[in-house]
Amino acid sequence: MTTPVRAKETINPPSLSKPSGFAHGTKVGDTVYLGGQTAMGADGAIVPGGIVEQFRQAFSNVLATLEHAGGVPSDLVDVTIYLTDIPDYQAHGREIGRIWRELAGSDYPAMAGIGTTGLWQAEALIEIKGVAVIGSSAAAAS
Repeated sequence: MTTPVRAKETINPPSLSKPSGFAHGTKVGDTVYLGGQTAMGADGAIVPGGIVEQFRQAFSNVLATLEHAGGVPSDLVDVTIYLTDIPDYQAHGREIGRIWRELAGSDYPAMAGIGTTGLWQAEALIEIKGVAVIGSSAAAAS
């Protein structure tokens, strides 16, 4: 018995900066692998401001990729957040939590926060990646 081959689809929303050497997302079956997103605006520059503004932009980029793949925020099953300054993120946790709920609701996936010494763009304070299963939120609701 052979296993069916699932096509791999590259997900690059036109609302995000054009990727070079990477994809914003990859979809295989109902699973979407969301590539690491910094606070890069459509112009390719990191948004000004601190961790709160950068969280909003980076998470919005993740959600734009998910939506372009046919998913919704409640389909997220795993999110990893890379941070150059964990204490700064923790100090703004209430604001960041409010933004999460505003953009994605109060349905939280498995998550990890990882400290790092730097990200691809020197001015980036945060990078967010994730995995989503399209339709998983509908299954959970029933």
